[in-house]
Amino acid sequence: MDDGFVVVHTAQGELEEEQVRSFLAAHGIASEVRGEALRKTHGLTLDGLGAVEILVAAAAAEEARCLLEGVARGDFRIDDQTEI
Repeated sequence: MDDGFVVVHTAQGELEEEQVRSFLAAHGIASEVRGEALRKTHGLTLDGLGAVEILVAAAAAEEARCLLEGVARGDFRIDDQTEI
């Protein structure tokens, strides 16, 4: 992995990985993953065995972390009243 990438999130399982990566991509932040081999070869996601690290370019790390912190705070929640 290029040293220009930094970890911004550790995902447990493929669903969480895809959600986080899609969210970042929707905000113009490309990402890579590291550590998915055990999950892919043995299908393990229990107790961190299937964890993957989501990495972004160092230049985008602060923005990515801010966005993910906003998710944790509920800033991107869709209200039941919101019409789509």
